[in-house]
Amino acid sequence: MGPRAPGVSRQAKTAGRALLTGLTGQDGSFLAELLLAKGYEVVAAIRRDPAEPLGCAEHLRGQVELVPGDLLAPASLAEAVANVRPDELYHLAAPSFVPDSWRQPARTMAAVAGATATLLEAVGRHSPTTRTFISTSGTMFGAAPDSPQDEQTPCRPQSPYATAKLAAHQLVGQLREHDGLFACSGILYNHESERRPEAFVTRKIARAAAQIKLGKQEHVHLGDLDAVRDWSFAGDVMYGAWLTLQQDRADDYIFASGEPHTVRELAEIAFARVGLDASQYIRVDAALLRAPEPTLLVGDPSKARERLGWRPTVSFDEIVWRMVDADVEALEAV
Repeated sequence: MGPRAPGVSRQAKTAGRALLTGLTGQDGSFLAELLLAKGYEVVAAIRRDPAEPLGCAEHLRGQVELVPGDLLAPASLAEAVANVRPDELYHLAAPSFVPDSWRQPARTMAAVAGATATLLEAVGRHSPTTRTFISTSGTMFGAAPDSPQDEQTPCRPQSPYATAKLAAHQLVGQLREHDGLFACSGILYNHESERRPEAFVTRKIARAAAQIKLGKQEHVHLGDLDAVRDWSFAGDVMYGAWLTLQQDRADDYIFASGEPHTVRELAEIAFARVGLDASQYIRVDAALLRAPEPTLLVGDPSKARERLGWRPTVSFDEIVWRMVDADVEALEAV
């Protein structure tokens, strides 16, 4: 997951109890694996019936204690904190598909900013020594005046989702300053893996390459091929989350590759992985086009590199290969 950071002061010798949200998703599953490997007792707050499949973390069933915790049920989150009293809390769960936030802005604000406020308040009341990591987003920079962005770049969010993430980020800083909580905001840019849901363009492309190679699909419809993103590997980013809580002082960090890549590049790498020319199979769909973005959202991870010793270990090409290989394997098994 990355080299040992020189700034780590609370190494796994004191690994204790960790509470996390978002276990069933991409990030939660990678983080749970990391914590278990380091000897933590891991507790996950989940909204679903524990008997139901655990999504990306199904393979961890029996290794993680499950407790009720719904982002839209504040009492359940507060109760989880009060009962578990974790040494470390990682809040990763959130509605993450940005277009949905335009249809449900109130729900998005409640699930993102509201849940963050509930958890931080519960920590202050019931477990003030808990070290807390809140997952925020590079989208909160929006139409920022500069690219790449660092932790001091002014934020100009361009969607309800980004606004909610900015509110969560600001709450972290305010309660850290006012109440003395060890609370940190991890400003995460796009991060991917074979565990990413297929609603996201990265997995849509990887899946299409695999489907087309196996004769199960003819074309893939995409939007703006020149759209730029900063993509990292989810496992690397979760290692950064853990590093954040091992420091002597709470602070906020950007986790990003610092490298801009286009959707076109991603598609070319994905199709080349299965021996195909992407240009022969991509169809640009006007209905999927979005307005041009005013600022390239590319993160500057210098602070995390210098203070945490954090470095990405999986390259952009390798991220895409992992996704395509996983989809080919899954489809061949059907």
